[in-house]
Amino acid sequence: MARKTDAPDPVARVRRLLEQLNLTTAARRLAELLAHAETAQPSYSSFLSQILEAEDGARWERKLQRRRRWSKLGPPVTLEGFDWAARPQLAPQVVKELLTCRFVDEHRNVILVGRPSTGKTTVAKALGHAACARALSVYYASMAEVLETLHAARADGTYRKVFRRVTGPDLLLLDDAGFSDLGRDAANELFRVVCARYRQRSTIVVSNLPFKQWAEFLPSPAQAVAIADRLVDDATILRFSGTPYRQPRDVHGAPLDNE
Repeated sequence: MARKTDAPDPVARVRRLLEQLNLTTAARRLAELLAHAETAQPSYSSFLSQILEAEDGARWERKLQRRRRWSKLGPPVTLEGFDWAARPQLAPQVVKELLTCRFVDEHRNVILVGRPSTGKTTVAKALGHAACARALSVYYASMAEVLETLHAARADGTYRKVFRRVTGPDLLLLDDAGFSDLGRDAANELFRVVCARYRQRSTIVVSNLPFKQWAEFLPSPAQAVAIADRLVDDATILRFSGTPYRQPRDVHGAPLDNE
């Protein structure tokens, strides 16, 4: 098939060539870049660099957007304004170091444990978004959701695909660990996920229960020990104590037993 005749307009020709090379941002911004070049009069190499940098920057931003969508983290979360004073035992510099995501490069885990409504999920999501900003692959879900999805995948023949989705990301965030009791099959799935990622990928676990109590929601103490040992090995553990953020507006009546 014969190629189309080049357009007589050199700008149109360059734009068409950029589009053929899939440099879509450079093609779209060509007129703007040319107008700037007429004023700034850069060198030929500088002008070419500006075109390629515009394309590279747009591709990087699209990649980050894909990472954020795929992660299921939701709207961006940062720790600006986080009330460190309410968590006096939690060193801000330790958490800020984790935001560099060096722990992901080192394939280490982070465990966030403490009372409900003390900021664990906020910190975990901030770490997840920091990883997305570095174009790392991240996947966020509750532990129950992950295990239910794996169980359903066995029934519809998509288990391998779903298992790779859970075990493949650079960073896996498991929220609400220990929120509900697990049956033997679910516990076995959790053990498989933890083993597949052990020393290969990083996992963040958010739980209201310390590991000593994991036998309460797992079918056997042996499973609890096997899973916990792999998760805590060389991990950073953040303990959240203090007064919960969520408080009632007002309380009426006499205190209840054990309240």
